[in-house]
This record gives sequence, C-alpha cells and structure tokens, in this order.
Amino acid sequence: MIARDAVPAMSLAAETRRAVDRRPFLRTALRAGVVNYTAAARSLPIDGEPDAVATALRRYADELPAYETDSRSARVRMESGVGRLEDGADRDDALVTVGGAAFGPCDGGSTAIVATGEVDAAAAAAVLERLGVEGTSPDAAAVADGTLVLVVDRRAGATALRTVENALENAVVRDGDDPD
Repeated sequence: MIARDAVPAMSLAAETRRAVDRRPFLRTALRAGVVNYTAAARSLPIDGEPDAVATALRRYADELPAYETDSRSARVRMESGVGRLEDGADRDDALVTVGGAAFGPCDGGSTAIVATGEVDAAAAAAVLERLGVEGTSPDAAAVADGTLVLVVDRRAGATALRTVENALENAVVRDGDDPD
C-alpha cells in the first residue's frame, strides 16, 4: 500500500511546462521566440537549477506551435446612446445581457461596439487584451453566434472602435485554430 504523502515527484520538465501554462503571457512569448530563457527560469517558482529550468523552457518552446496572427473578417460599428436598461424596461432592444444586467439604446452615457462576422471567444479575448493595454475597461462584453458586443464609456468609443478593428485584423491564432 502506498502512503498518502508518497506522491511521485513531477519531473523538472513537467513542472516547467505546468508553470508556463499558468502564465499565458510567458507561453505566448515562448511561441513568439522572444524570451530570455535564463531570466524566465529565475522568475518561475520551480525548485531546480536555473540553467536546468532554462533548458526545459527551450525544449518546451520547441514543442509549441509558432506564434501566428490572422485577420478576421468582421464588420465593426459603433452605437451611441447606450446604457444599462432599468429593471422592468422592455429588454427586446438590448444589445447585450450579462447576468441580470441588460444594455441597450436608452440615451445613456455609453457606446456599444458591435462586431459581426468571424468573431469568437478567441477574438473576444484578443479584443479585451488590447482594450486593457489602451486603458479601456468595458462595462459589459459578450460574444455569441459571430457577434461581439462591448459597452464602453462614451468618451472611449472612438478609441475602442479603432482598437477592436485592429485587434480583429491581427488576431492571434490560438493553439488548435486553423488560420486558413
């Protein structure tokens, strides 16, 4: 009978892969080939020699699919005068409903950015990441059936529109996605 605390130790390579997979930015950098392996090895919480961890990082990078981008075909438009719809209001015109919050036309102080076409969860992730870099945090965001809707402050509308267009023109091809 095996003692409960006698769990087999994970190999250094497996531990390194696991640590990288918990840091999507590092995984992306490995795919793009822009990592200082020694510095990355020192930053990971792995019990091992930095040179050995760096070697494990190099080997893992060789196994990962290359970093690729592909343009998504989508129509992007902006709709002003959007806001949170009051409870009991007619929600048939809601552009997006997340949880109990519905956003739609109501002379509100927000703008909706609506993209239709080749948009999915991976495209939404790329858009949200780019918006974060721009310092824009949407009040609501959702994607379904080839439509992405974001609700942002009215003052951020034009910047958000350009950011969404750019993100969709240069969307990262996720692991397992076929760029063709």
